[in-house]
Amino acid sequence: MLGVFDSGFGGLTILKDLAKALPNYDFVYLGDNARAPYGNRSFESIYRYTLEAVDYLFSLGCPLVILACNTASAKALRTIQQNDLSKIAPQNRVLGIIRPIAEEVGKFTKSGYVGILGTEGTVASQSYLLEIAKFWQNLHVEQQACPMLVPLVENNLINHPATEMFVKEYTQKILEREPRIDSLVLGCTHYPLLQEVFVKVLPKSVKITSQGGVIVQKTIEYLANHPEIDNRISKNSGKNGKIRFLTTDSAEFFKKGAETFWHTQVQVESVNLLPNAR
Repeated sequence: MLGVFDSGFGGLTILKDLAKALPNYDFVYLGDNARAPYGNRSFESIYRYTLEAVDYLFSLGCPLVILACNTASAKALRTIQQNDLSKIAPQNRVLGIIRPIAEEVGKFTKSGYVGILGTEGTVASQSYLLEIAKFWQNLHVEQQACPMLVPLVENNLINHPATEMFVKEYTQKILEREPRIDSLVLGCTHYPLLQEVFVKVLPKSVKITSQGGVIVQKTIEYLANHPEIDNRISKNSGKNGKIRFLTTDSAEFFKKGAETFWHTQVQVESVNLLPNAR
């Protein structure tokens, strides 16, 4: 069973791509909706919340957890990998969604100029800039915060005129600052739901890349390169094509929000992440 964690609903876009590409695998999705959004939280809070979620998914039998959350990937992943895994589950692994994009982003552009669209928290963290610089030192990267897009998506206003207006505003800003950009990365898991809006407002010369396809590719590669993880999933009967949805909020709240991302009703369980509450 593979674990997928997000502070809220956005990670469902990553889960959908993973489940489609790996239909025989079992997944468990955990949304920390009771404490979302993470963007305005302190580093200490984001780290603690993410660690609690990872530990919970480990307790369910997930040997591999994917942080399908840009904020958690930016602010908690490295500390968990370096300081906590050896203590709580040395045989398990935790992966994020920023580094995979950083490894591939240079392949998306011909001009050598790319743009990153993300939340204010992701942009302020500069995590994409730092990670991309490790792999593509000559790549020119411009960022643009898009604070209105997540609320519009979560309120199911994808087709509202205001959504197109804000998408146009944000993309125009980044392209005005750097008109040589020919590739835009949607650096938020909510943004793939706005793919058609982006296509509508952007010049045809600008390519759009969502995180999901890259995460799928990197996850498949990771499982192939780490057969010990894949073998543990098989031994735990984690290849039945089942998906389990968990939330720290009420099940009804998650069901309502998840319909925007999953496009169908889901069965949801409400859970408490604290160890003494299990």
